[in-house]
Amino acid sequence: MEEQRCAIEMRGITKTFGSVVANKNVDLNVRQGEILALLGENGSGKTTLMNMLSGIYKPDSGSILVDGTPVSIHSPEDSKRLGIGMVHQHFKLVDVFSAADNIWLGDEKSGPVLHKDRYKIIADMARKFGFAIDPKKKVYNMAVSEKQTLEIIKVLYYGAKIIILDEPTAVLTVQETQKLFDVLRRMKQEGHAIIIITHKLNEVLEISDRVAILRKGEYIGTVDTAATNEQELTEFMVGRKVDLNIQRPHVETTRPLLEIRDLSIRNDEGAVAIDQVSFYIRGGEILGVAGIAGCGQKELCEAIAGLRPIEKGQMIHKGDNIVGLSPKAILEKGISMSFIPEDRLGMGLAPSLSITDNMLLKNYREAPGLFVDRKAGRADAEQIIRDLEIVTPSTETPVRRLSGGNVQKVLLGREIKAGPNVIVTAYPVRGLDINSSYAIYDILNQQKQDGVGILFVGEDLDVMIGLCDKIMVLCHGKVMGVVHAHKTSKEELGLMMTGALDLSHKYEDKPSGIARDSQFQEGEEKG
Repeated sequence: MEEQRCAIEMRGITKTFGSVVANKNVDLNVRQGEILALLGENGSGKTTLMNMLSGIYKPDSGSILVDGTPVSIHSPEDSKRLGIGMVHQHFKLVDVFSAADNIWLGDEKSGPVLHKDRYKIIADMARKFGFAIDPKKKVYNMAVSEKQTLEIIKVLYYGAKIIILDEPTAVLTVQETQKLFDVLRRMKQEGHAIIIITHKLNEVLEISDRVAILRKGEYIGTVDTAATNEQELTEFMVGRKVDLNIQRPHVETTRPLLEIRDLSIRNDEGAVAIDQVSFYIRGGEILGVAGIAGCGQKELCEAIAGLRPIEKGQMIHKGDNIVGLSPKAILEKGISMSFIPEDRLGMGLAPSLSITDNMLLKNYREAPGLFVDRKAGRADAEQIIRDLEIVTPSTETPVRRLSGGNVQKVLLGREIKAGPNVIVTAYPVRGLDINSSYAIYDILNQQKQDGVGILFVGEDLDVMIGLCDKIMVLCHGKVMGVVHAHKTSKEELGLMMTGALDLSHKYEDKPSGIARDSQFQEGEEKG
């Protein structure tokens, strides 16, 4: 069999940012008509390496060859002319333009005049690859998966033969991911070379032909996907054996610590984000919340934490409605709540303050007298640095100087250190490498065993099924059902997330707004 020609070769690529070495002597190649997965822990240099192909960065040393010819890539325009197209994690689209206009106006050969046949031209090209898209639809009306489809069509229309996808499935449902993979396989058959950056090992094994691994900026090697497995790939990434089994310890659940009844919340634009939602948060249980990005998870978490006004409904603790109470008043009623938001630096931490000072922010009001005890704060900071293996020069380093994963560890460590009985957490392992992610799962499980009630908003359905006891699925702000994690599947959850399957009438643990269950009644009578 004839050897496939290399579409791209990177030889001895090195890139530094000050004293930080992002890539060191990296050798990488992708062949025509192949899907190459680029794998590595966060901070291993994957995106930096690809940004040198897309013209965002220029390598300090090394060479790049396209179709066997050495090239210099100084800008994204150079990259486009060489037939390289990159679909970034954060889309680069103009919201008020239609799909067709986003494509047409970004292409030199199309010119500034909007021809009326542009809709047909782009629709025909999309159909060729199996994309379903309305060329006249405005971007602001599109779902996340439609925007991603548009970005891929855009680079194909510009003539890209080498496609780079950075974490393309991060916000897609199971069904949308499968549609994307079908399209990628069709592109591969057309002779395109595809590089996919992802941290999801199951997807690596499903879609790729070969896997290239980076570790701490260095190239470890490339393996044939058919000859490897999740365990081996993890060991290549981390450099040692890692137990990939997520534990779900069985804990006798207590009476509900918090009951949400018929909750309705509006988003920042005034639209209904959460529509008459009811559920329990029980002690000793992890309740997962699954849904497509933007279906109300963020607003729900903020409302429970007291950071967003509630339009209608109740939050019941020991028979009392705590809606509208201050955090101090809620604490006096016996609820100690920790909130770990998805916006770590914007909402969770003060980026310019040190780790020590961020530890003190949680309880500085409790300090006797006028001065806070920085010595105690520093001791707490030293403990979480040690326990969570946070990489930082010192306890006095401003958190904005830490990597995303280490920022998350500081936030999680501080909130758990406060000894809550309810934890509300949104995407707690987003941005963490696989090793740190499993450390976070262990911490949450320990909290569960200590009787804490945990609301866990996640995006990786495999993780949610493995970690959570029950999973509540939201679609357009409504509950599609609450299912036992060990009795469901990713396919069922995906159908519920898109609204194609509604199991809300089959609540197995019904909130009081629907019908009181015996466990709650007993607890309330005793209370």
